[in-house]
Amino acid sequence: MSILVGEVIGINGIKITIKLFEDSNKDTLYYDGRIFKGVSIRELVKIKRGFKDIICIVEGEFLDEKKYIDNDQKRYYIRTVELRPIGYFERKKFNEGIKYLPLIKDKVYLLEEDKLPDIFGRNNNDGFIIGKLLKEDYPISLDWKRLFNTHIGIFGNTGSGKSNTLTKLYTTLFENKIKYIKGKSKFVVIDFNGEYTSEQLTTAEYKSVYKLNTNNEEDKFPLIESEFWNVESLSILFQATPNTQKPFINRVVSSRNKYNNSPNSLEIYFKKTFERIFTVALPKADSLDLIREVVSIIENERLHNKLKEVNWNGTRLTFYMNGNIYFNSDSNSYDQHFKALVDEVSMPELGVFNEFKLRCHLQLINDLILGFVQYEFIQPLLKRIDASLNSLRKVIAVTREHLDSKVITIISLRKCNQDIKKILPLLISKHYYQPHKDSVSNPPKKTVHLIIDEAHNILSHQSTRESESWKDYRLEQFEEIIKEGRKFGFFLTLSSQRPADISPTIMSQIHNFFIHKLVNDRDLFLIDNAISTLDNISKNMIPNLSKGCCIVTGTSFDIPMVLQVDLLDKTQQPDSEDVDLALLWSDNQIDQNEEE
Repeated sequence: MSILVGEVIGINGIKITIKLFEDSNKDTLYYDGRIFKGVSIRELVKIKRGFKDIICIVEGEFLDEKKYIDNDQKRYYIRTVELRPIGYFERKKFNEGIKYLPLIKDKVYLLEEDKLPDIFGRNNNDGFIIGKLLKEDYPISLDWKRLFNTHIGIFGNTGSGKSNTLTKLYTTLFENKIKYIKGKSKFVVIDFNGEYTSEQLTTAEYKSVYKLNTNNEEDKFPLIESEFWNVESLSILFQATPNTQKPFINRVVSSRNKYNNSPNSLEIYFKKTFERIFTVALPKADSLDLIREVVSIIENERLHNKLKEVNWNGTRLTFYMNGNIYFNSDSNSYDQHFKALVDEVSMPELGVFNEFKLRCHLQLINDLILGFVQYEFIQPLLKRIDASLNSLRKVIAVTREHLDSKVITIISLRKCNQDIKKILPLLISKHYYQPHKDSVSNPPKKTVHLIIDEAHNILSHQSTRESESWKDYRLEQFEEIIKEGRKFGFFLTLSSQRPADISPTIMSQIHNFFIHKLVNDRDLFLIDNAISTLDNISKNMIPNLSKGCCIVTGTSFDIPMVLQVDLLDKTQQPDSEDVDLALLWSDNQIDQNEEE
C-alpha cells in the first residue's frame, strides 16, 4: 500500500495538474514500516491508471483561489501541483518514456523510497555506488555496463568537485573489476596537472606512472622504433603542415625504409649527397648551410673547418673557395679538396632524433637540387625540429620492442613546457588508437579508455598559440577518435572547466555527462544545446550546485539525477586540494618555517 495525497484535475498535453489534499504537506512520512518522501519540487509521485503506475516528477506548485457558490465574498484555496511524466511501472518493471497518460480523477500516491533504485539505478547489488541522490539522500548504483562503453564528459568550474568525481568513478570501477579487467582493457590517463601520480585510482601493482619533465629529465614515455619512424608520428611531433611538410617527411621515411637493411646505408647516403652538392650542373646556394649543419651533427671537425672556406658566387651561380677555386660538374675541384676527407667519414651512433634531423637535411639538399621543393616551405620544419629536439629527448624513449604495460597508464605533463603539452597528448592518443583499431575484432574483444583531465588544453578550437592548419589537424584526429572509436572499443573520458572551449564536434559526440557547477553563459549555452536529455529544472540548477554535487544525465541513464558524489579518502583524493590558509598562516607554520 501507498499513501494517497491527491487526484488529477487537469491534463494539457504532457503537463498534468493535480489537487493535493490538505494533510499531504509533510516532508517525510512513515507508513506500514516504509519511508515516503512528501510532495515537493523534483520529488517523484505515482498516478494509478488501472494496473499501471505512471511515475511523474514535480515541476511546479501553486495555490488556486476559489469562491464559495453560496457566498462569493468568501474564498478558499486549493493547493495544485504540476507534474511531468517520466516513465511507468508495468509488471513490476520500470520503463522510461511516455506511453500512458492519466485521466481526470485518477488518484495520486507518494512513491515508496525502495522504488528509487528501479528508476535511477536499476540494481544496487553490484556495488557501483559513487554517491547519493541529493534530495532523497539515497545511495544509487550506476549501471557500469552501460556507462563505460560510452564517451563520458565531466564538466564544472574549478573547485566544483569534478576531479573528485572523475577519481571516484574510476576508483570504484577498479575496486570492483580490476582483476577481471586485466588483459582485456587498458586505461590511459593524460594528466596535465600531476593530480593522479600518487596513490589515486588503484595500487601500484596495476598502474604505470610516467612523470615527464622537459626541464630535468625524469621518466620517458616509450615508443617503439617502428612507431617513431612513422609519417603520422613524426608529423605530430614536429607539427608538419599537411600540404608541403608532411609529404617531405614521407619522402624521408620512405628513403630510410628503402635502404635501411643495407649496411652503412646512411653513411653512403651522406657521401653521395655531399659529392652531389659540389658536382651538380645547377648547384643550390642553400645546400651549403644545410651540409654544414649535417657535418655538425656527425661532429666531423676537419670537414667542418674545410667547409668554412667555401662560399657562393652569386654571379656565376656556383661554389668557390680560396678566391679562385670553383666547383664545377667536372668534379676536379671536389676530388682535389673534399673527396679524401669525405671518404674518411665514419657515421657515428646518432640516436633516432639526430638521425631524423640528419636525414631531413640530406633529403632537403637532394630535393633542392632536383627542384622538388622550395627551401622557404621546408625551412620552418627544420627550425621546429631544432627547437623541439631538446625537449623531446627528455620525455620520449625510442625502444626496439614493446614494453609490457599495466592496466592503467598515467602520464603526467605537469612539468612539461607548453609545446610538449600540445604535441604529446596527440601522439599518445595515436599510439593507443591506431594499433587498437587495426587489430581489434568486431565486436571488440578488448577496449581502450583514454581519460583526459583538463581537456580544454588540447581540444580547444580557440587556441591562438599555433597555426590554423596544425590546430585543424589536431582537432581532426581527436574528432575521428570520438566519432569512430566506439565501434572499435576505444572510449574517451573528458574532464574540463570550460566545455565551451572544446570543439563542438567533440562535445556533440559525448554520450554521458556529469555536470558540476557552471556559471559562464557560454558554457551554460553549450550545455543547453549539446544535451537533449536534460530537463529545465536540472538546467536551472547548474549555476547553483554545491561542491561535489553534479547532474548525471545521458544515454546510459533513464532520467537525469542530481547526485552528491562521495568524497574519497585523503590518500585516494586527486592532488588538487585547496590551500588551507588558516593552517598556512598559523603560528605553528611560522615556527616550522623558522626551523627549516
